[in-house]
Amino acid sequence: MEPHYHPRAIEPQVQKEWAEARVFNAPDASPKPKYYCVSMLPYPSGKLHMGHVRNYTINDALARFLRKRGMNVLMPMGWDAFGLPAENAAMANGVAPAKWTRENIAYMKQQCQSMGWSIDWSREVATCDPSYYRWNQWFFLRLWEKGIVYKKTGVVNWDPVDMTVLANEQVIDGRGWRTNAIVEKREIPMWYMKITQYADELLDSLDALGWPEQVKQMQRNWIGRSYGVEFTLPYAPETAKRMDDGKPGLNVFTTRADTIMGVTFAAVAAEHPLATEAAKGNAELATFIEQCRKGGVQEAELATMEKKGMPSGLYVLHPFTNEKVEVWVANYVLMGYGEGAVMGVPGHDERDFAFAKKYGVAIKQVIDSGVPYSMDAWKPEYDAPGRNVNSGKYDGLAQDAAIDAVAKDLHAASLGMKRVQYRLRDWGISRQRYWGTPIPMLYCEKDGIVPVPEKDLPVILPEKVEITLTGGSPLGRVPEFVNATCSKCGGPARRETDTMDTFVDSSWYFYRYTDAHNDRAPFDGKIAQYWFPIDQYIGGVEHAILHLIYSRFWTKFMRDLGMITNDEPAERLFTQGMVIKDGAKMSKSLGNTVSPDEMVARYGADAARLYSLFAAPPDRDLDWQDSGIEGIQRFLGRVYRFFVKNPTGAVSPALAGALQATPEARAIQRKLHQTIKRVSDDFQGRWHFNTCISAIMELVNVLYAAEDAIAKKTVPPAFLAEVQRNLVLLLAPFAPYLAHELWEMLGEKEALLRAPWPKYDAELAKEEEIEIPVQVNGKLRSRITVPADSEEAFVLERALADEKVKAAIAGKQVIKKIYVPGKLVNLVVK
Repeated sequence: MEPHYHPRAIEPQVQKEWAEARVFNAPDASPKPKYYCVSMLPYPSGKLHMGHVRNYTINDALARFLRKRGMNVLMPMGWDAFGLPAENAAMANGVAPAKWTRENIAYMKQQCQSMGWSIDWSREVATCDPSYYRWNQWFFLRLWEKGIVYKKTGVVNWDPVDMTVLANEQVIDGRGWRTNAIVEKREIPMWYMKITQYADELLDSLDALGWPEQVKQMQRNWIGRSYGVEFTLPYAPETAKRMDDGKPGLNVFTTRADTIMGVTFAAVAAEHPLATEAAKGNAELATFIEQCRKGGVQEAELATMEKKGMPSGLYVLHPFTNEKVEVWVANYVLMGYGEGAVMGVPGHDERDFAFAKKYGVAIKQVIDSGVPYSMDAWKPEYDAPGRNVNSGKYDGLAQDAAIDAVAKDLHAASLGMKRVQYRLRDWGISRQRYWGTPIPMLYCEKDGIVPVPEKDLPVILPEKVEITLTGGSPLGRVPEFVNATCSKCGGPARRETDTMDTFVDSSWYFYRYTDAHNDRAPFDGKIAQYWFPIDQYIGGVEHAILHLIYSRFWTKFMRDLGMITNDEPAERLFTQGMVIKDGAKMSKSLGNTVSPDEMVARYGADAARLYSLFAAPPDRDLDWQDSGIEGIQRFLGRVYRFFVKNPTGAVSPALAGALQATPEARAIQRKLHQTIKRVSDDFQGRWHFNTCISAIMELVNVLYAAEDAIAKKTVPPAFLAEVQRNLVLLLAPFAPYLAHELWEMLGEKEALLRAPWPKYDAELAKEEEIEIPVQVNGKLRSRITVPADSEEAFVLERALADEKVKAAIAGKQVIKKIYVPGKLVNLVVK
């Protein structure tokens, strides 16, 4: 038998055995309780990184543990394979996106297998396969039929580097989520999904989810339900003549209708029709409007951006006083929110206050919030609730009463009413790039927009396409793709050349896992009903308002189609911490990445796995240290050598669990059962894998300390075999390759993967003696050893008899004796 641990000799052979036996394939029905654990699928960018390793190792440890607890566990894998990186790589390297992507998938799959993750590869999906994206198109047609997909021209986020539209959720601090380029505003025709139709349910059902509160709060903020009053500021007569748009005035929404008497200006977005009209013949204003278009279209940017504006020369009227109110064009008003106009109340809104001070607009106090008011500088208390002042008939009213009164008067004047508004906007899914799902729609001169018939799906994405960033979507330059026949009249038609946002692909992939090869439907509803909802979903918090909102919307839509019965995709969500090195998140751009391939080659997959779980709790950031993985490799070598030096064979069931007679064996038995309890508790309750592994290390240390007793047989071989067997079971979720090898060395016949998790005996885990610190006036003076079941009187007697304690209290009176059972003695003296 090889005396030293050589993972490179062990791991490939074990991989082969697992693959040939298909040991990780999960049946779609079982008398065992099901457990569906899914990690967010990776983008096949070329190689796994240590963030992937951590994510999937957490998932795998959980899967292996629960199989041993008697559950039918499914851990699948797929590839989020469409998207811009493949196109960018194609332009940089002259490689077709399809070829680049599929080669990367093959390589990354091999990496996954080398890490020993217990993935059911029979369910593998790749979103770039026609067999998958066909169902994206099928869903699109169902959404179209239900009126949830629609097309309109609107102001969008435009990434000038990637040359495509971004959804609001893909703009971070005014920059593209991939390129970091400053996003511009453009007005173009786009396909949208009416996610706002589900806004209330998406918000209200968050409370019941077993998700991190941080993620739920981020979604609450993003959906942003607010209650307020929508009303009209009537056009002044000269403005009404110029606008000639059939509207009575400017519509605005406010959550603070109680401040309406403090309105001193109105502001509109650069794209608002009123701004367009005002810019006619006003070159300076036209230039300003063009500058505003360079900003993003996200509300989150407003808090930090410099507030800029120009007067439009147009006016509206205050709805109650009929005073003229000037309309300004402002860069902090977004056309995509409400109707692109706001009332300006600088006396009680910090943003409006700064704007008014900058441009000399009047400021009025109309709310008394209990602090002295000055128009010289803003105070946070100015926007706090209070009572109305300088507000005519509303004077003296508290906030809620004032809002109700204002809303009632606006309604009576046919100028407004209470309503609910949302920050969430419909999901713009059109992308002007190539590597994505073709949108299954046709344009016919006679019949207009016509859907592709379901029988003609999938609309195949051509693979021989010249990719450039000029002239719109590359698909528009492929005549054999663009030219089509209208399914309604049979005449010539043109295909849609935009492709779908890749977040469509990832909104439902975990349903496809359950029935990955179905060519008649996206999945079988009965199979999905068995597995769903996902019991544990694992992924980064950065997806809180992208993938995680979209996937919830998709689940609710599929439920409404009658395809599924669950309301949410996942019952529980876990967001793991990042892997950092040299103080920063690992990234290629910083040059601080650690290659899993290199780690496996140098230390073995088990060492990489174990270190990724041991170095930090899974919800915390992991600070990568090469010395740490070296220490883990040494530990695994110690475990292997102990088994080689102390061969025992299989455990006799008749001997397992018997109370040991010798002190040496009893000490090991006690530590074994304490370790089983600790690992079981930390695994189930808290996912503190680091403390689980630490406990296993302590058990190994105890075994090494008892080697002399083992050699002298005061630790019986039959009992040692029991200890070794349980040690392997405890190690199996974390270091499965080594555990597999040790299991075979023990001569076990049952497959390790299916062997049940060990049980601890509370009596056998109980300490026979415990050490108790003794304090005098709170200062540690000594430690005493007493039987674990000692009564308080006995413990205090032993404490007072201790020589060090006697010296500390000599000549003093003990006025109080405090005993914390099993923990502490404190003697209070004077």
